[in-house]
Amino acid sequence: MMPCADKNWAEHCENVTTAEAAVAAIRPGGRVFVGTGCAQPQVLVRAMTARGPQLPDTEIMHLITEGPAPYTTAEATRYFNVNAFFIGENIRALIAEGRASYTPVMLSDIPDLFDSGRIPIDVALVMVSPPDDRGMCSLGVSVDIVRAAMRNARLVIAEVNPRMPRTRGDSLVSVFDMDYLVPVDYPLAEFHLPQESETHRQIGEYVAALVEDGSTLEVGIGRIPHSVVPYLKCKKNLGIHTEMLSDSIIDLIEAGVVNGAEKTTDHGRVVVSFAMGTQRLFDYVNDNPIFAFHPAEYVNDSALIAKQRKMVAINMALQVDLTGQVCADSIGTEFYSGIGGQVDFNRGAAKCPDGKAIIALPSTARQGTVSRITTFLTEGAGVVTSRGDVHYVVTEFGVAYLHGKTVAERALALITIAHPDFRSELLMGAVRARYVKPAMGGFQDRLQLGPSDLRTTMLLNDGTQVQFRHVHPTDEAGMAELFNALSRETLYYRFMSRTPRIPRKQIMDFTYVDHRSEVALVGYLPAAHGDEIIAIGRYYLDKTTNRAEVAFVVRDDWQRNGIGKFLYRQLARIARGNGISGFTAEVLADNKGMQTVFHGSGHKLKMKRADGVCHFDIEL
Repeated sequence: MMPCADKNWAEHCENVTTAEAAVAAIRPGGRVFVGTGCAQPQVLVRAMTARGPQLPDTEIMHLITEGPAPYTTAEATRYFNVNAFFIGENIRALIAEGRASYTPVMLSDIPDLFDSGRIPIDVALVMVSPPDDRGMCSLGVSVDIVRAAMRNARLVIAEVNPRMPRTRGDSLVSVFDMDYLVPVDYPLAEFHLPQESETHRQIGEYVAALVEDGSTLEVGIGRIPHSVVPYLKCKKNLGIHTEMLSDSIIDLIEAGVVNGAEKTTDHGRVVVSFAMGTQRLFDYVNDNPIFAFHPAEYVNDSALIAKQRKMVAINMALQVDLTGQVCADSIGTEFYSGIGGQVDFNRGAAKCPDGKAIIALPSTARQGTVSRITTFLTEGAGVVTSRGDVHYVVTEFGVAYLHGKTVAERALALITIAHPDFRSELLMGAVRARYVKPAMGGFQDRLQLGPSDLRTTMLLNDGTQVQFRHVHPTDEAGMAELFNALSRETLYYRFMSRTPRIPRKQIMDFTYVDHRSEVALVGYLPAAHGDEIIAIGRYYLDKTTNRAEVAFVVRDDWQRNGIGKFLYRQLARIARGNGISGFTAEVLADNKGMQTVFHGSGHKLKMKRADGVCHFDIEL
């Protein structure tokens, strides 16, 4: 158990002083590091800012900070130069006006920049908890890069605040590691996430469908990652390994959803670098053995992240182009946030067994007038995550899986999850950029756009070659011929009703698909008059579960040739390539042929029988 704070600590420490006296030791022209997030030492910052005229050419450097930033006023910037590793709301205007600097860097690299001296530090202003009877203070809710700054600073000045939680993990520092201790007593700055919209909730639901039981999560900064949390309450044995912690995680812990039971490192512990939230969160992490606060060089280590099983990294983007380039720190030439840990966690999750690297963003900006999915990034926009590192991209319209895909496949996948108002424009942009074939331009008025053709051949025992490909918009007539040729028994087995014919609208639904949430493959025999379609296999994705309902039908005179099994294998391969976790199916109890296909698939499955129908749940 962590020792309690010594209430009379100030009587035993010789380096106790006032804020004004402590900051008097800061020299002009130096570099001052300010503590992170809700642990910004506000009293010291105000005292330093008041000395502005005596501190010309002084650089103030920090990660994201919460609370007032008095050094950003027009008067203060005559003396102070601000340099941010991550841009928060309190300095965004200063950056936009060109009166402050932004250093783009991965969070995991910052401690080494301090340690190597490439970014020297003269003074570190931090906040700690009161020391215990051993003289050990806690860095509390912000360990991140604060520890690295403290060990490299010439002068360390610490506010000692009894409101700072004492956190577990690697958060302790000795009073002998700090030059001046300044007693203070005020509430930590609180961070409140902005209100979620229906768009954010829809994105959260789609992202949550990608999270499997036993996964370990990184939940990045922003509304979208935290909109996932309410949809995780049905999951089991989740773990947390994340740079930032917010209030939303508390509900998952108390519900028993997050227990870290299947984590491969830091088993059973919630690993975090810093916490930004409300007093509820600060009280919850105080001396709570569930939590382990560690510095950024540990938490953001991609190699360590990759050791987790089922690591899921959830991060935000401002813009994604049709090749998959992700801009997350700027809007054109205007710097907005920072690189943070996106690359660290994206690469770590991508390398770990069964990991998922997810980039999420609303499909539009500026009240729906601008598409965030664009043919090209806006001029001046910076690429945070390269097209080669992107795996999943999620908007409120679905999920696009890009890794290992061609530029054409990426472009079409991203167009299907763009806002419908912009899909036609994006398709024509892809044609002009030569990302897709010019012939695709003829379908600009259609919302359902497919990827590049999957073509393969099956050789039957009698030597017949059956060709397979994605369904085409021109297949409507051939699809109608197929369904009209089916026997009443086959129609009954496929549609579970005694329908005498398939309506044109339903045939169109089979023909015009989006090729990700709906995929349709046709088996056909090439003929001079056009392809003769003899089979179709299809799946339809339930985006809330990341499982797809699968079904197929083969013309009566071509049944019992293994075509159904072949179609199933191709659909399963496509589904896996799209990041889909499994299939579901409903089959009449006397449809033995279809049941044989599923049982012979080699996939793990569960089958329940009720009211003459067999319900299959198949793991891919």
